[in-house]
Amino acid sequence: MTGPQGVTNQQGVYKPWPTNIPQKKNTSYEQRKALGLCHYCNERYFPDHKCAARTVNVITEQEGYIVEEEVSVDETSGEEIEEEMVEQAIIFMYATTDKKMVSSMRFKGEIGKVPVCALLDSGSTHSFVHPDVITSLHILVSHTNPMVVMVANDNKMVTDTKCDHLKFSIQGHEFHKEVRLLDVQGYDMILGLDWLMSLDPMMIDWSKGIIEFNKEGKKVVLQVQAEKAEVTLLHSGINIAQELKEGSEILIAQLFHLSEDAKSTERVHPALKEIIAGFSEVFKEPTGLPPKRGIDHAIPLTSDSKPINLRPYRYSHFQKLEIDKIIEELLANSIIQPSSSPYASPVLLVKKKDGGWRMCVDYRKLNKQTVKDKFPIPIIEDLLDELHGSTFFSKIDLRSGYHQIRMADGDVYKTAFKTHEGHYEFLVMPFGLTNAPATFQALMNSIFKQHLRKFILVFFDDILIYSKNMEDHRRHLQITLELLQKNELFAKMSKCEFGAEKLEYLGHIISAQGVATDPKKVEVMKNWPQPKNVKELRSFLGLTDYYRRFIKGYGTIAKPLSDQLKKNAFGWGPQANVAFSQLKEAMCTAPVLAMPDFSKPFILETDASNTGIGAVLMQGRRPLTYFSKALGPKNQGMSTYEKEFLALITAVQKWKHYLMGDLL
Repeated sequence: MTGPQGVTNQQGVYKPWPTNIPQKKNTSYEQRKALGLCHYCNERYFPDHKCAARTVNVITEQEGYIVEEEVSVDETSGEEIEEEMVEQAIIFMYATTDKKMVSSMRFKGEIGKVPVCALLDSGSTHSFVHPDVITSLHILVSHTNPMVVMVANDNKMVTDTKCDHLKFSIQGHEFHKEVRLLDVQGYDMILGLDWLMSLDPMMIDWSKGIIEFNKEGKKVVLQVQAEKAEVTLLHSGINIAQELKEGSEILIAQLFHLSEDAKSTERVHPALKEIIAGFSEVFKEPTGLPPKRGIDHAIPLTSDSKPINLRPYRYSHFQKLEIDKIIEELLANSIIQPSSSPYASPVLLVKKKDGGWRMCVDYRKLNKQTVKDKFPIPIIEDLLDELHGSTFFSKIDLRSGYHQIRMADGDVYKTAFKTHEGHYEFLVMPFGLTNAPATFQALMNSIFKQHLRKFILVFFDDILIYSKNMEDHRRHLQITLELLQKNELFAKMSKCEFGAEKLEYLGHIISAQGVATDPKKVEVMKNWPQPKNVKELRSFLGLTDYYRRFIKGYGTIAKPLSDQLKKNAFGWGPQANVAFSQLKEAMCTAPVLAMPDFSKPFILETDASNTGIGAVLMQGRRPLTYFSKALGPKNQGMSTYEKEFLALITAVQKWKHYLMGDLL
């Protein structure tokens, strides 16, 4: 058995690891010796041991410069070899040989939820990851000093890129490690001696294929991957090559993405297909600049503003390639043009849901100098209140909505930005400007003004058409598409849905039965891990708060959690744990809320307890919305009657827009 403190040999004698190794000595050799391995062939050392290989390729680092050389093996004793090599820093790399070493183990792991095959190889002093894995997951890398690696099959490999903080897991245990990118064959990842030595304290049983170590105060046992029949999903060609080499049966299947038209046909009601076909122009990819529609985006600045001119951020090699690709596409579509403006903001890359990248300009400095637009943004709850009696719904999602609005001619130069290779400015409204949402909503309201709240709702680039029957819905959809075509606004067919009796809109599921929570978002809340800090807790509460009107007593249930957000108050305890579980349960059992019928009376019920007040607004005994609020120390001292009266007053104030009726 071996460990970080020493090794027990076959005679049962314990030898501690050397602690006074001279600075010039080869620490890799000493570690190998401590592990009971031959420093040369990487197999277990014993008296009269002879190495099978005749030569080995090594790389030495001398004053920062890498030198490669070949060391021959003859009948020289181990002691003489030791004296010959202790003055050199040797980098071994045996992981890519076909031979299975005694000092290697294979594990299943994950990087970014993608399964990987990881080899623990004590014959490699460094840890490596295959570039294909990093590229497929869009993980950021950085350049480092080149390192030439000579492997045992005489191949020369060069690595000059690394991941500073790669997050991966093995058998459910998470690790972080700096790794170099190397095109190793047969494995997605090589864990070398540097990773092995980071597990302190650690014990290895090579014969049983077990590693034991402590992690965050808990004992962890990793068991080598068992050799048994199984079905494995292979994500990369490198895994397929290895499985074939080991005699596994492989079934290769190719997945095809359906085109937008093919996927969207199932999202169109048969009664609407003819109408949709007549507006094919609306669903095309826009080309060139959008027309001037009377509402272009302007950037009014404060009187004391000065041109913003910031240096571009530094990007990795892969980020630069992605930015170059995006810039080329934006230029081709006349979205941007070269600039000589005194303004220059830096750009950022933001990962999209589909794994691709979106380039965003960091306009924070410019936004601070911009006079804010006060155009009203719709309240989602108010929009959903308009849907009573509707049975058919259609949803239209505009394609790259912001880019369908022109920049005002006199403000184009203010949108200028720099990348690593150029200076450009937007001809259309970019993402990231503080007044962009207001401009977009103003344009939508202007176009659909005559029909808003009658059969059309608009929330930025999400358009909803709602009708009481299919005949009306056909007419309403025809009007909507005519307006889009007239104003040269384009929609993305794959994100649209037509003639549905139930669909998702603004994070809610709407139907003739009412408004419900989105099961996808509820599933996220259900699986949310226990928060470890204020930031994680605030994210969880922010998500649940979006649905608080669905939950009876939300404020009271969540109070132990919201108390944790106070300054220096975070400390997860039994109360917080109970509240966390109760809130999850409440979200999973949230009712379908009815839509208000303003021609009928409302019923208001209130309640009060020692810790909180609550109310529910109903029609026909069906809830429309819930309200609750935890009481502070001052209000907790009130009498029962005072608390009940406080609940009534608070509920009436909150819902007066429902209760006032037609009194005005």
